[in-house]
Amino acid sequence: MKKNNKLWNNENHSKVTHIVTEFTTGEDVALDTLLVKYDAIGSIAHATMLTKLNIITKDELAKIKKALIKIISLSEDGKFRVEPDDEDVHTKIENYLTAELGDSGKKIHTCRSRNDQILVDLRLYSKGKLLEIQENVLRLCKALTDFANRNDKMPMPGYTHLQKAMPSSVSLWALAYVESLLDDMISIKSAYTLNNQNPLGSAAGYGVPINIDRKMTTELLGFEKIQNNVLYVQNSRGKIETAILSAMSQVMLDLGRMANDMILFSTEEFGFFEIPDDFCTGSSIMPKKRNPDVLELIRGRANRIFSYLYQTIGIVKDLPSGYNRDLQELKEPLLRGMMLVNSCLRMMSMIVKNLKANKEKLTAAFIPRIFAADKALELVAKGIPFRDAYKEIEYNFLGLDTTFSPSESIKLRSHIGSSGRLGVEKIEHKIAAEAEAIRAEAKFFHEKINALIK
Repeated sequence: MKKNNKLWNNENHSKVTHIVTEFTTGEDVALDTLLVKYDAIGSIAHATMLTKLNIITKDELAKIKKALIKIISLSEDGKFRVEPDDEDVHTKIENYLTAELGDSGKKIHTCRSRNDQILVDLRLYSKGKLLEIQENVLRLCKALTDFANRNDKMPMPGYTHLQKAMPSSVSLWALAYVESLLDDMISIKSAYTLNNQNPLGSAAGYGVPINIDRKMTTELLGFEKIQNNVLYVQNSRGKIETAILSAMSQVMLDLGRMANDMILFSTEEFGFFEIPDDFCTGSSIMPKKRNPDVLELIRGRANRIFSYLYQTIGIVKDLPSGYNRDLQELKEPLLRGMMLVNSCLRMMSMIVKNLKANKEKLTAAFIPRIFAADKALELVAKGIPFRDAYKEIEYNFLGLDTTFSPSESIKLRSHIGSSGRLGVEKIEHKIAAEAEAIRAEAKFFHEKINALIK
């Protein structure tokens, strides 16, 4: 019979079967391996605080810290992985410390529960990932802005109902997504702020009867503030994950729609854009076939993010207060969701950097009726009421002079935000300012983490 390594094992649970263990751990152990570093970091902060309370001696702290740093190193080399028999990352690490350090290792769990321990892990992991995601959003914004600048004033038909409607430009198309992504940054930063609260010390959701120093662990771990109410710490599980996945959904809404535009506009029927060969695949039966598989997968994966969000909402919406095992199911959609968004952002940036616009095809796509609204407004400028001008163009369009330059039409659109006045410098300044703020926050985060493990 295999040794039962569970922290909660006692004579009342000695008959828990292997099949029950498999069912309760599920995919959790594979995901827990991603959290080893942060569980060790949280444990160093907690042990440091216990030393202040004289529960752990300074000598014991030094040994515990050395062992936890070794665990991080082993994990980075792929030599410390959470297996099903370990139950979870917390049990794996505590059993390792106990085996290495004896009674000193047994002290590490004083005044905490796996309930606040996993939250520390997820909050720290999410902080790192959300910072990466913000950096990648801004890289995509930069790539789109560069694309707009490379194709400045290049005409492009504008569409409504997928029918040619009014003159537009390549730059207007690209910068529309930049501004949308910058709006997404508001949602991401809001989720980051919600996540940036220290849950450590809430234990199982009702605190502990010892005057622990939660301010100290908050400072050590670099959290913005303490998550005050210990019961709310548990009740916030799912709430904060939902906020993060909601922000991720906003990003993927943009990426999915952008991918769809690029797929459509790169077809032979349009020919406006050319997707680099490096991002296209071929057919097993049709020679010379070029398929935009990468963009199609980005479009498809947007739906996975939406499913993760709905899954998270569904798990928590009817739960009673306090910890419930259902909450374990939040880990997978959260971690996989952030990883998916990060990979899609990186891929989209590479595609946009190499995307080409075909000026000849874009200009040739302009047809006379696309200037109908412009012609009506020419009559308005001569004093004709708009509704009369509308009817005049509607009924006599073919009898009018319909020659109109696509390039000239862009110049006429000179009000704020239109093709002829996009405000590129303002957008570039916004991207640079956001990037600087994220670099500063990332520097602070990593300095705090590195201070604990040096």
